[in-house]
Formats: sequence, structure tokens, C-alpha cells
Amino acid sequence: MYTDQLTPKITFSQLLQYERPQAAAWIHGGSAYPRLSGLAKFYQTNYGGVLVEVEVFGLPNISEGGSSNFYALHIHEFGDCSDDFSKTGSHYARPGQLHPDHAGDMPPLLGNQGYAWSAFYDKRFRIDDIIGKSVVIHLSRDDFTSQPAGDSGVKIGCGEIKRTT
Repeated sequence: MYTDQLTPKITFSQLLQYERPQAAAWIHGGSAYPRLSGLAKFYQTNYGGVLVEVEVFGLPNISEGGSSNFYALHIHEFGDCSDDFSKTGSHYARPGQLHPDHAGDMPPLLGNQGYAWSAFYDKRFRIDDIIGKSVVIHLSRDDFTSQPAGDSGVKIGCGEIKRTT
């Protein structure tokens, strides 16, 4: 039955369309994937969690017509994306959290011929918790089982999360 009440989906759609995010990370590729680029945006919601939107171009399967592939997406401890992302540390996690329950474990990106877009809601962190950390894209999918980080392969993209307001 239809109601005229706002649902989270309607609120989230309006946030993405009309509002400025409170934090963002410009993602760039490393030496192996220099064409990779994108933007992750973070919106604090009235529901006590964060709405995350990620758009990425230049993923490795860009030249394979009709291709698709999954890429792990995580928030890492540190925002230092230098040296092919070797200084980002581990997944952002609160003490005692194991993978895949780290606060920084996010849904995978589904790349389609080098492009991916995703939006999701997460209550495991707030905007203030992630400022200065990094968004990292890995070459492989996260298996959501292996410890400590899901056996997701090398880091191929990274961006420091910065406040936008």
C-alpha cells in the first residue's frame, strides 16, 4: 500500500541529488592502473548512519567489451596514499572487530567494462570517525572470510577522506 511518508530510500535519494556530502575522497590509481579515478562521497543521515556513494572509472577490465568484475572496497586506517598505497595500514576497525565486521569493510564494487557506481547505507561509522583515513580499491573481490582482510589482492586505487564543509 502506498503512503506519503518519507522512507529512508526517498531521503537517501534526495541527499544524493540535492545535498553536498560532509566528506569525500578523490580516488586515483597507482602505477599499475594510472587511468583509474573516482570519487567517494559520505553523507551523515538522520538515521544515525552514513550514506556512501562511490563512482569509479578506469578499472582494470575497461578494454574488455561486455566485461564485469568485482573489486574490494575498504576504508583503511591511514590517509597516506603514497608509494602505491603501501602506507594506508589495515582496514579501519574498532578493537576486537574481525573481518568482515570491520567498520571499514564495505560492499564490493561491480565494475562493468571499467566503470562502477554504488551507493549504500552504513551504521558502523560516523563522518568524524573516518576523516583522515583512506578509501582503497583492491584488484580482487573480498571473500568476506579470510583473516585479517578478505584476501582481496593488491591495492589499485586510493583516496584520502577529507571534510568538505
